[in-house]
Amino acid sequence: MTDRPRRLHILGIAGTFMGSLALLAREMGYEVSGRDHAIYPPMSDQLARAGIAVETDMDAPLPDDAEIIVGNVMRRDMPVIDRMLEGFHRYRSGPQWLGEEVLRDRFVLAVSGTHGKTTTSSMVAHILDQVGMSPGFLIGGVPGGFGVSARLGETPFFVIEADEYDTAFFDKRSKFLHYRPRGLVINNLEFDHADIFDDLAAIERQFAHVLRLVPGRGKVIAPVGEPAIERVFEQGVWSPVERFSDRCQPEASWCLENGEVICEGESIGPMPASIRGDHNRHNALAALALARFAGVPAAEALAALADFGGVARRLELKGEVNGVRVIDDFAHHPTAIAATLAAVREQMPADARLLAVLDPRSNSMRAGVHAAGLAGSLEAADRVFLHAAPGLGFAPAETLGSLGDRLMVGESVETLLEAVTATLRPGDWVVSMSNGGFGGFPARLVERLGTEAA
Repeated sequence: MTDRPRRLHILGIAGTFMGSLALLAREMGYEVSGRDHAIYPPMSDQLARAGIAVETDMDAPLPDDAEIIVGNVMRRDMPVIDRMLEGFHRYRSGPQWLGEEVLRDRFVLAVSGTHGKTTTSSMVAHILDQVGMSPGFLIGGVPGGFGVSARLGETPFFVIEADEYDTAFFDKRSKFLHYRPRGLVINNLEFDHADIFDDLAAIERQFAHVLRLVPGRGKVIAPVGEPAIERVFEQGVWSPVERFSDRCQPEASWCLENGEVICEGESIGPMPASIRGDHNRHNALAALALARFAGVPAAEALAALADFGGVARRLELKGEVNGVRVIDDFAHHPTAIAATLAAVREQMPADARLLAVLDPRSNSMRAGVHAAGLAGSLEAADRVFLHAAPGLGFAPAETLGSLGDRLMVGESVETLLEAVTATLRPGDWVVSMSNGGFGGFPARLVERLGTEAA
């Protein structure tokens, strides 16, 4: 039997998960290369710093001396996949490789749910690091203070953002079924990923499967009163369940009362002022509970959270020019869009204008699955600019008709840049929301404002 190759070639390396996996493999001593159709920051910057070669020619020959790691963006009808199968290459999915090579002997702390996974897992990693536990992590963003989205760490603890999206073209299970969690957060549960799941019940089944993997001495952490999560629990849970809530009630071990964090009925201190927005305070409670399961005393965990530096592309301030603030965010679901705008409103002066710029890029959003809730999610904005790229599965003028004159639709990023720039006045706050590169819109807007100011 031949030894496993110490070289990996990653198909779909530009994604946050696959790029982070590349960083871990490089840290483990593998020679790593990869390819993708396109690559953009922050992953392009991380891979370049790690010395990982990335090519965009998807039709280039595959290396014969490497194991091929297949990302879930790779489809069976792609020529490169057929060449991989024809060539007798050794191959695995990214989640399978991670589970078998990194996580099999680690104390895995997993954060799942429709929203808040990146921020919550970043908070957990930050807390553990601040108290000296030096965890490994793989997160779908770049947590402030770390500068990278993944590292091996120096202790058995490993924090992972546990995504329910499918694993690969040959493995339609959710990614998180490869992770073997001991502590599991289910932060919330809504319908998303309409390209993969037929309905919410199909998603709930995947969460029911992952509950079977948590050991009896593990811990499941979930909010109080989420119907979809309760339906998952009805299918079976074999581990203790710890609850949290944004308001104090008997079922909640963790809750908030007049700005104070309550743990097991006792105040352990105020929620840090830097944790802005109801959704982030919700995330923080989940993170505190998971950190306590890992062994961090509640009060120490809260103190460590006070200097949490946020996450790239989550309410990230890209710049301020002549009194105009430009913020970049990953929101791409109506619930997340509404939460993001509410969190920004919380910080703004009462007389400031909020301009929302939305790139409906996710498969579910482009297909119109979330169209019914889109106008309501943008209601907090004074002006709305929508990127209507070709192939959009809904008519913006009809779907967002209730926004009236507040709405402007543009078919290109350049058109939106011109429209937003022409609308802006000192004191405005601009929030750009996309789960993709969006043509570099936030940075380009800051640059354009700076040029005009000069």
